[in-house]
Amino acid sequence: MPRTDILAPDIREFLATRVFAHLATRMEDGSPQVSPVWVETEDDFIVVNSAVGRIKDRNIRRDPRVALSAVHPDDPYRCLMIRGRVERITETGAEEGIDRLARKYTGADRYQWRRAGEVRVLYSIRPTHVATIP
Repeated sequence: MPRTDILAPDIREFLATRVFAHLATRMEDGSPQVSPVWVETEDDFIVVNSAVGRIKDRNIRRDPRVALSAVHPDDPYRCLMIRGRVERITETGAEEGIDRLARKYTGADRYQWRRAGEVRVLYSIRPTHVATIP
């Protein structure tokens, strides 16, 4: 069922759990590409953290339209489907952001899978359509 209150408290609560979302972007030929991602919210945005040069980074910079889906970690019949646009891409705060997400998802103080020379980046997604089950 479509939502008119895009990031309502129940949606924010859902995204505050250790939910793994699947981010869909479009390849240059129009085919879909999907990656599991960690998520958080900030203001009216859903924020995803990745690294410059990855497939999702290249796809988002070319076409900011994205979709996310997630299944609640405690109830596999509770689902969230979101369509939106990446409105902001920034490296500012991305290193701190990936460490914050590592604390949420792994309990570690720092993100343990950093690669030498990697440049982290934040993508702020403005949801345009949200559907939930139930």
